[in-house]
Amino acid sequence: MRGLAEIVIYIITVPLRLLGRSRLFRYLIGAVAVIALFFVATLWALDRYLPAGNDAKQIAAKLEPLPPLQPLARQSYVIAPVAIALNAIQRNLEAAAPRQLSGQNNNPVSSLLSKADIGMTITRGNIAVDGKASELTILTQLNGTLRVTGQLAAQAGNLTGNLSDTIGGLLGGGALGKDVGKAVGGLTSKVLDQNVELRSQVIIHAKPAIAANWRMAPNLTAQVSVGNSALQVAGFKINMANEAKPLVDKAVNEQVAALEARLRNDSSIERAAREQWSKMCRSIPLGGGDTGLPQLWLEMRPVRAAAAQPQIDARNLTLAIGVQADTRISAKETKPQCPFPAQLELGPPMDNGRLSIALPIDVPFNDLNKLLNAQLKGHRYPEGADAPVEVEVLNAGLAAAQVGSSRLGHSNVPISGKPEIGGDRLLISLRVKAHEKKSWFGFGAQANVHIWGRPKLDPKTQVLRLTDIALDLESSAAFGLVGTAARAALPYLQQALADNAVIDLTPFLNDAKSKIGAALADFRQNSNGVEVNAAINDLRLTGIAFDSNTLRVIAEAEGTARVTVSELPK
Repeated sequence: MRGLAEIVIYIITVPLRLLGRSRLFRYLIGAVAVIALFFVATLWALDRYLPAGNDAKQIAAKLEPLPPLQPLARQSYVIAPVAIALNAIQRNLEAAAPRQLSGQNNNPVSSLLSKADIGMTITRGNIAVDGKASELTILTQLNGTLRVTGQLAAQAGNLTGNLSDTIGGLLGGGALGKDVGKAVGGLTSKVLDQNVELRSQVIIHAKPAIAANWRMAPNLTAQVSVGNSALQVAGFKINMANEAKPLVDKAVNEQVAALEARLRNDSSIERAAREQWSKMCRSIPLGGGDTGLPQLWLEMRPVRAAAAQPQIDARNLTLAIGVQADTRISAKETKPQCPFPAQLELGPPMDNGRLSIALPIDVPFNDLNKLLNAQLKGHRYPEGADAPVEVEVLNAGLAAAQVGSSRLGHSNVPISGKPEIGGDRLLISLRVKAHEKKSWFGFGAQANVHIWGRPKLDPKTQVLRLTDIALDLESSAAFGLVGTAARAALPYLQQALADNAVIDLTPFLNDAKSKIGAALADFRQNSNGVEVNAAINDLRLTGIAFDSNTLRVIAEAEGTARVTVSELPK
């Protein structure tokens, strides 16, 4: 048997031995070997670095296109409670209110003192500030002296004259009676110069209200109470509280009116709001880098401002200010124009401390292809070793169109088991390589497989998943020599796509959360007694839309914002 094999090999190689003696033949064999090697290497390099593309766009172009997505700007808002400590208000009033007050009463209340001059000098005590629902109470003590100078009035002369006659008569009209009557009558010409201790208390009630012109109206009302203090003249007791109250009322009302005017004209709230408004008007970089998406920009453009009336408790006066902004995603950095509103909208109490930023993200399918390829490229389906054929994904692409039920084959029965018909769908076009594993020859072929699916957000994992996956009819006849075996593997591929065909935007969301948080750092400050805290706590996908070229994902960032004021400008 061995000799027969050697004879066969000898006969077959006769031409090679005879032609091998020719130099030209040897050159020809070498050239063919080099060309074959180059061809094989070229095919390997193209498959490795430039894999054959799919025709998702060509397939979608044959169908009815989807209406283009309209430009979208979502509304975002921040509602920041500005908590002003009552201790800060107390310190500000303490520094602003004068310690010494004085006044002169030119119209005495008592007729006995109508010719006397009454002057007041008082010293203010410490100020106390207390708060309750919708009202501030400011309390202080005013203590000092009331000085009375001059002479008693004519009424006192008539009184003492009658009194001297009466005393003289009672004493019998003798020398003693005359002397006593003369002494009493002489009081009308006596010069007065006496000091009377003065004690009073002032209570000021404030019901502050924010006005549309960004000013705070304090709405102050004052109540003055003066303690009893008596002046004795010639045995007559005169209650000086009645003489002192007009003086104290006048001095206090002058100070309250000045404070009311100062607060109504104070532009501190507007200046602080303008500063934060300009910080909000900006573009924030998103995406790029390791996110798998292109460099994008979040444009924030504040458009409205509103406020609720102040709320007061035992510790703080809290003013809630809200700002609404239009936000959109753009491919380039923009410089939005954000005019500051001259009028502040007034409304009911708002949800304090909430920050919400909406991000409508438009991602072209070309960029999503990179994410999809990272998920599917190089994977082999089915994963079991007993399958008659193995399908390897070489490349993947996305497109979208309106597809009818006639376009979908028998596999238009979603994994969920509920049949679906047509509608707006995403097309996954896969360039795959299939080879059968049962025969000794292991025939293989490359083909495009088209699978339709509906995009749906997974609220738990925050990824975009394709559901209702169905095979396009054109895919079932795409494999030539291995068509039968490949078609047998398509259900495995369909199931694998149902499990793995997801677009994970988590890297982009994490990047957006980080960069928005970094932008909010510009708002956070702790200087001059003002502390601003703003932070992003969560960023989630809330909706999707798409047209023939772009996938739009709506994300919403939730956070908190709060302003604490421990010192007021003096």
